[in-house]
Amino acid sequence: MISADIGTTSAKTLLFDRSGRILASHAVEYPLHTPTPDTAEQDPEQIFQAVLAGIQSVVSQGAVRIGEVLCVSFSSAMHSVIAVDEAFRPLTPCITWADNRSVGYVQKLKVNAAGHDIYLRTGTPIHPMSPLLKLMWFRDNRPELFASAHKFIGIKEYVFARLFGECVIDHSIASATGLFNLRQLDWDTGALAACGVRREQLSRPVPTTHIVQGLRQTDAAYLGLAADTPFVVGASDGVLANLGAAAFEPGVYSVTIGTSGAVRGVVREPVTDPKGRLFCYALKEDFWVVGGAINNGGIMFRWVRDQLATAEAEEGRRLGMDPYDYLTQLAAGVAPGSGGLIFLPLLAGERAPYWNANARGVFFGLSLYHQKPHMIRSVLEGVMYRIHSVVQALEELSGPTKEIRASGGFARSPFWLQMMADVLGSPVAVPDTIEASGAGAALLGMLATGEIADFSGAHEWVRVHHTLQADTGANAVYNELTGIYSRVYHQLKDEFDAIAAFQQKYTLT
Repeated sequence: MISADIGTTSAKTLLFDRSGRILASHAVEYPLHTPTPDTAEQDPEQIFQAVLAGIQSVVSQGAVRIGEVLCVSFSSAMHSVIAVDEAFRPLTPCITWADNRSVGYVQKLKVNAAGHDIYLRTGTPIHPMSPLLKLMWFRDNRPELFASAHKFIGIKEYVFARLFGECVIDHSIASATGLFNLRQLDWDTGALAACGVRREQLSRPVPTTHIVQGLRQTDAAYLGLAADTPFVVGASDGVLANLGAAAFEPGVYSVTIGTSGAVRGVVREPVTDPKGRLFCYALKEDFWVVGGAINNGGIMFRWVRDQLATAEAEEGRRLGMDPYDYLTQLAAGVAPGSGGLIFLPLLAGERAPYWNANARGVFFGLSLYHQKPHMIRSVLEGVMYRIHSVVQALEELSGPTKEIRASGGFARSPFWLQMMADVLGSPVAVPDTIEASGAGAALLGMLATGEIADFSGAHEWVRVHHTLQADTGANAVYNELTGIYSRVYHQLKDEFDAIAAFQQKYTLT
């Protein structure tokens, strides 16, 4: 099986055998364009070519013969929007989840009960990440483009449209648009009315196990696949990460940190949070994922490397080390709590549980005592404080934590994993593969093609490599600091709005 995972910063492609062993892998990075603080766009054609290159590469690496591939199954980041014409040519870049230009529409929906009612029906919190709000912004700020668009689609829909000439959207990605009724499994009439989009301007909703076949001969030849190879439409990276980590028992929560991050648990029917803090997204009829995503995950470590610790990163390279490993080594020389330095890692605004696009980054408690390693460690701790706040909200809705399953790029770092166990006070299990979304896509592909009858075999695919236990002393320190962290955020909430307004005015002059 081939899994193609279309992420925020790269397309990762994996070749699996039927036992879950990875036979080949390939990753292609692509840039995120941020010409203004609120803009986050990508080139859809560049991403499409990255997906093709990944499939072609793993087929070549694995010396796969024509007809040997059971299926190609897809995972994808959520919340993207591309306006296309009738030939599926992009009229806009791919507007990603991180784009905040529609922030002004949050309050427009929240001033009365309409916005909360839409959330309760669709499971997508009212936030600029949501395609619902992005489309409202397009309607009012790009009216000619809005009127001329044939369809509004996401990045995975664009890939399938380019390959097969039809627009389909799986229930999982649809449930993350803010436009999809969770109970009816169809586009929500009230949400469509709110943004002024007609049903026919959106893709046809299909189950995550839906199969599309019929590659053009030229594409099949380039990819090294038979033309009738089943392409499984698949699901979102978030819900597939839970499947791929076998995190679907009560109290077993998945934590993924890549560019962004998320905490997720599984329920058997759609459920929404009365406080509007958590999402609810579909995988299949009896597999719904509830949780919350954060904007500021691994991208914070990249920011530290590129903006705060460039000299240290270069020193690591000079010593023959990966820069991130060297920075981690510096952070490890500082005691838990960073000497009372707290970082609010809100540089890209924030999603769960605050859903505040105007939130901004803050160092709190900085003194002459603190040195660069304190600052580096405080940034990493700040990401874990963000995870902690989402876990608290999820526990209110879904029960206490028994175990955390870790996946994503951060799971390669023993230091960061131990920090998470210490902050959360819970065991952290690390599967032998951290590519949980890709593994989940492969399992879903096996279900779609009839190779398996259900997901019970996921436990056989996922073997826990090791489990970390919380250090009681460090946990006591972090319990105290997470309380301070939360109070600082709430005391600065109004000032975040003020500084965000100033920044927007400043960048426009």
